[in-house]
Amino acid sequence: MHQVCRFAVAAALLGSVLGLQGCLPLAATGVAMSAKAMMDRRTVGAQTEDAEIQVRALNRIASSVKDHGGVGITSYNRRVLLTGQVPDAATKRNVEQAVLPIPGVKLVHNELQVAPRATLASESRDAALTTRIKASFLEQKELNVNTVKVVTEGGVVYLMGLVTEREGKVYSGVASRVSGVQRVVTLFEYISEEALNRV
Repeated sequence: MHQVCRFAVAAALLGSVLGLQGCLPLAATGVAMSAKAMMDRRTVGAQTEDAEIQVRALNRIASSVKDHGGVGITSYNRRVLLTGQVPDAATKRNVEQAVLPIPGVKLVHNELQVAPRATLASESRDAALTTRIKASFLEQKELNVNTVKVVTEGGVVYLMGLVTEREGKVYSGVASRVSGVQRVVTLFEYISEEALNRV
């Protein structure tokens, strides 16, 4: 399942729960979300802008590109990853051109494949693989699962995040050893060890 779809479902479910349960869950959920945001190495502003970029990208693609249904959009620190399937090379270019002008976007990694759209079974396998990778990160004491964004498409794993070169090698190595992973693509932004100590 693509990132924007999961984001939309999660937002809808969260809204339903908060609407039904009243103020206490709202406070508890706010604390949980704040704690997760604090563990993320992006600034709160970047996290907010990434969410906005994903929504704007989805809207721009939907309004300007035909046969866009197989496209997944992930924004991390204002860098956008495009994954999924499109019918031809022209559509692949058009999707990228729709995303590039969005305010705040620094870079677009266009990993779209010219291929038939993924089946529900394939998307389910990818979602399960992402879960197993995150679980593998949790098993490593030196890794923080909230530091790296994991996107899986057709067994190919994309890793995004603000990491040191040392950390990047560890995250990549752990992900590559998870059963079912075909390939690991690292799209990290590297920071120094000194910068890490200031995070």
